[in-house]
Amino acid sequence: MSELITAELVDLDLSAETKDAAARSLAERMAAAGRVTDLEGFLSDVAAREAQMPTGLDGGIGIPHCRSAHVTEPTLAFGRSAAGIDFGAPDGPADLIFLIAAPAGGDADHLSILSSLARQLMDEAFTGALRTATEPGRAAALIRGEEPGAEPPAAPAAPAEAAATAATAAAEAEAEAEAGPRRDADGVATPESAPEPAPEPALDPAPVPDPAPAFRLVAVTSCPTGIAHTYMAAEALEKAARAAGVELTVETQGSAGFRRLDPELIAAADGVIFAHDVEVRDRERFAGKPAVDVGVKAGINRPAELIAEVREKAARAATGAPETGAPARPAAPMDNGAEAADGYATRLRKWLMTGVSYVVPFVAAGGLMIALAFAIGGYTINKAPSVADHFLWGEPASWAALLFQVGGVAFGFLVPVLAGFIAYGMADRPGLVPGFVGGAIALTVNAGFLGGLIAGLLAGAVVRAILRVGVPPVLRGIMPVVVIPLLSSAVVGFLMFLVVGKPVAALQKALTDWLSGLSGANAIILGVILGLMMCCDLGGPLNKVAYAFAVGGLANPNAGSLKVMAAVMAAGMVPPLAMALATTVRGRLFTKAERENGKAAWVLGASFITEGAIPFAAADPLRVIPSAMAGGAVTGALSMAFGCTLRAPHGGVFVVPLIGQPLLYLTAVAAGTAVSTGLVVLLKGLRTPSPDAPRAAAVPAAAAEAAPVR
Repeated sequence: MSELITAELVDLDLSAETKDAAARSLAERMAAAGRVTDLEGFLSDVAAREAQMPTGLDGGIGIPHCRSAHVTEPTLAFGRSAAGIDFGAPDGPADLIFLIAAPAGGDADHLSILSSLARQLMDEAFTGALRTATEPGRAAALIRGEEPGAEPPAAPAAPAEAAATAATAAAEAEAEAEAGPRRDADGVATPESAPEPAPEPALDPAPVPDPAPAFRLVAVTSCPTGIAHTYMAAEALEKAARAAGVELTVETQGSAGFRRLDPELIAAADGVIFAHDVEVRDRERFAGKPAVDVGVKAGINRPAELIAEVREKAARAATGAPETGAPARPAAPMDNGAEAADGYATRLRKWLMTGVSYVVPFVAAGGLMIALAFAIGGYTINKAPSVADHFLWGEPASWAALLFQVGGVAFGFLVPVLAGFIAYGMADRPGLVPGFVGGAIALTVNAGFLGGLIAGLLAGAVVRAILRVGVPPVLRGIMPVVVIPLLSSAVVGFLMFLVVGKPVAALQKALTDWLSGLSGANAIILGVILGLMMCCDLGGPLNKVAYAFAVGGLANPNAGSLKVMAAVMAAGMVPPLAMALATTVRGRLFTKAERENGKAAWVLGASFITEGAIPFAAADPLRVIPSAMAGGAVTGALSMAFGCTLRAPHGGVFVVPLIGQPLLYLTAVAAGTAVSTGLVVLLKGLRTPSPDAPRAAAVPAAAAEAAPVR
């Protein structure tokens, strides 16, 4: 096994200006060393990890990292940027960039080395040595721990301990000064000895109070790849705990595996800190403990605040006082990392997106099976008898009926899953039961997709309200498995059946009837609106709302809902296709990295993956996003005007045979793509410098005059 990092993997003069360019520059060094087999595939994995959460850290550090099948062995490349590169850290650009690459089946030994590096990044002496290193070989040796300054220093004494030690030393010095110089047996003064103190009158000794027991915490840290943030959060929490005089034991659930905390430690702990971006494994072990639940970056950036917060919660629990602050944040993947200061609208969006993210696989599986069933068996396949009673192995119609009926079952989960995971996003696992129950009731009363949204929000709100009620410690263990599911399901069931279910069902019916009657100008206006929503944030909340609206109509399809689905997918294909075409016809207007992204955008756009345009929008939002919206609006309007329909919820050009009016549909996509391409080329052409041209460096006047004229 070769070394984790060598001098060839170090660039002390990294000239990249963006995080994508920095990752590419360092990855090229890995590829040249034979440690990355497919450069573009590896960079795609890095970008996918970066999309989950920014990898910038306070202190000028960027740590892009991923596990990838294109990596032959665990590898680290290091770059130092003079200008700094934005990796999304709160305190500004990063000048120290570590690209960490682990193979998909990386061995535990090397992953342990990577975790040690992550902990070292929390040490200022280590990062300071890297900032002053003048040779790549020395920087590599520092990172490997072979040079002085590479190992983190011993932990500083806690402030309370330091103060106590100083006070004791001062008291001893004062007593010694008052007693005078010490003398030996001959009466010679010595600094080492002191006269015996005079005997004191016998008194009853005062009782010495027992020292207060130390506050004990346990913590769990984890991140999606389990390579860097997991261990950095653990190191930060441990340092903050030592400073606060708190006993803390951390369980790091990383790629190198994890060792479960001793059950006795958990039982004795006064509180728990969860700093994670993936679900905590075996979370039930911590049931009933006062807990703070945050994203892993909060564990890195503000560990002292988290310790103070869990101490406050533990103090309230000890006195039986109810929680007065915001409840612990849920562990849903899309909700981790939300700050407590987020506004209600921001949190509502994240809760809804949590539900939508879990619905999408059901949509893809069920919708595509139903679409294939119609393609094989025709549009009367929905009237086929149950395949459990009638199935002929040699008849295509039987296979089409099987696909249709399995797809229908998958679609039947859409509303309960949506409601259940909206509640999960709001209240963690206790929200699942009332959420699913509320979603199922929404189907029962014909409240449909809107009913599922409301049921999920109601379930989450009810559970959060129950969690605010103070309960005796002896009952905390049964709250999440007995009391909360029972009470919340009863309340949500009552509300859905008797209060909100029927009004929402009436609204759902009115909306369905309106979609069925769409024609002429009304249909075109709706197409424009949907096109704008699909392209304004390129896979963000508004895009997902439009997509969810279209998919909800497929549960009970009619002519109007099928037109909506067609318009939404057509508009969503436009941004990446337009960027791909623009980089082809006017490549000089784009950077080298953007031209490479343009090649992939052809496939992404054709597959209805709107997010393929995000790299372009991130680099130049004021030109790219308006251009994409204009093209999406044109495509949505034309699709509705042409009367195109679609029964599949996804697939792009690969489901064209399932589209009504396919040629006109492709014409609408092409028209919107042409509009977006023309606008982005026009807007980018108005700026004078070429993106690939090097930035002019500020040169002193004397140097400029001395430079030769060429």
